Amino acid sequence: MAWIIAKYFITAGVVVLVSELAKRSDKLGAFVAALPLVTLLTLIWLYVENQPQEKVANHAWYTFWYVVPTLPMFLVFPALLPRIGFWLSLLACVAVTIACFGLFALAVRNLGIDLL
Repeated sequence: MAWIIAKYFITAGVVVLVSELAKRSDKLGAFVAALPLVTLLTLIWLYVENQPQEKVANHAWYTFWYVVPTLPMFLVFPALLPRIGFWLSLLACVAVTIACFGLFALAVRNLGIDLL
């Protein structure tokens, strides 16, 4: 149980760190947020918890493919924010990401990559 609590605190600490850095510097906050810290922590947690190497490797593999269709959101959000406000921009970005993911999953299926 202590291990799970430690995992929560460390992982939550990363989110707090990024948000605090972003308050002080847009560029530094974005740079740290762009680092795959959550993925790295997840890989560490899987390894430390003796998960099979295949599971650890698959996590990294699928994370790569799932990141690609999320990238348009980072262009759409700043374009929409001044026009429709924060919450509607966020909602629109969720819709854009879902649409991009669906289209991307269909496109890479032709390459033998099954994301759904």
